[in-house]
Amino acid sequence: MTDSMTREMTRRPAHPGLRGLAAAALALLSFTAGANTPGVDLLGIWQQARSADPVLAEAQARRGIQQERAVQAKAPLLPQLQASAEDTRGTPDGQRSHAVGATLTQVLFDLGRLRTLEAERKLESAQDARVRSAEQDLAARVARAYFGLLSAQAALATAQTNEAAYAQQAAHSQARFEAGLVAQVDVEQSRTYHALARGNTEQAQQALAEARAALAEITGQTAPALRPLASALPALPPEPADVQAWVEQALQAHPQLAALRLGVAAGESRIAAARAAHAPTLSASLDSQRTGGPAIADNQRGRSQTLLAVRLTVPLFAGGATASGVRAAAFERDALQEALEAERRARVREVQVQHQAVLSGVALLQSTAAAVAAAESALAATRSGQALGTRSNTDLLLAIQTQAQAQRAHDEARHAYVLARLLLQQAAGSLGETELTAANRLLQGNR
Repeated sequence: MTDSMTREMTRRPAHPGLRGLAAAALALLSFTAGANTPGVDLLGIWQQARSADPVLAEAQARRGIQQERAVQAKAPLLPQLQASAEDTRGTPDGQRSHAVGATLTQVLFDLGRLRTLEAERKLESAQDARVRSAEQDLAARVARAYFGLLSAQAALATAQTNEAAYAQQAAHSQARFEAGLVAQVDVEQSRTYHALARGNTEQAQQALAEARAALAEITGQTAPALRPLASALPALPPEPADVQAWVEQALQAHPQLAALRLGVAAGESRIAAARAAHAPTLSASLDSQRTGGPAIADNQRGRSQTLLAVRLTVPLFAGGATASGVRAAAFERDALQEALEAERRARVREVQVQHQAVLSGVALLQSTAAAVAAAESALAATRSGQALGTRSNTDLLLAIQTQAQAQRAHDEARHAYVLARLLLQQAAGSLGETELTAANRLLQGNR
């Protein structure tokens, strides 16, 4: 999303006949959602999640593990120093002797260890990419939980407003029945719709509790009051508009694909390391030793010896283990290549799905806004018609139901549209704090 997303959609007209219900809806929304501005916004939840999400923390820990594996792979190629001490007692005379020494060794050439180090460094880079992917996944999960909770709050507010409207109509039908103006069937019909509305409210309350739990799972904290979307929401198609441009971006930049490519490259290095078990190795050592015995007590000098050696080792036969190691490394590389291809296809599909979701979201925003305006006008006209005797109680009950359905569809479309834009960024591998900040400006008080 960009700063150009500031064009406002047409505001829904208010109708005098619905002012009381609208006031009740606002009160209920404030009570159930705790959405009084200011509340915690999207960036606030993002910061909480980054410091508390166990999935991201696990990815970071695994990166640390791989960094240490790279250090361990390098260590055998560096100088190695060992010290030793020995004390012996002879029999039967009981004479004692001792020796102290130090050995310094250095690998001069070991192709297998060099290729292993190369593989571990590639895997270290791959784990860096997986951490970036985990951060993007966390941003997407935060967005889903945030706008999912807002949607659940809006759904509950609409359900409660709808229930209040049916309660009002049930009371109105009862009064008209007692005055002899309507039949008993109108009273029973109004009570039926009211009872069904109470059930919808219960379901909405359960959905809200689940949405709160989903957000708490990510942040590790009780879900706070959230800042809702602004009433005026822009409706813009993806930029660029061509879905193929998004696909190309995903194939080039998505960190999960980068991690798998690096894994395949590390697999190639592991094959080379396994083949290098056939290759000779060359090392040098410097061995210094000093020995002594009873002569030390007589203030005589002990014997010292220093040896410098260069060792060439040529593997001849290892019982077939070397060839097996090469085959195993090749199978591992092949498995990584297939995983890469599967992820590539999944990225293409996800980009296409989310790109279409944004396009559909634009259309839904416009159509549901028009539906709300039409439903409110129809409800106001039906109320007036019932007062004049030209519309029935059934007409009014259906008009109330239609208005609630239209309002809920519009609220869902608003939240789904903003979320779809963020999920498209994630599918393309570019979801980060910049994109979250753009979405954050769509909240109340953040323009």
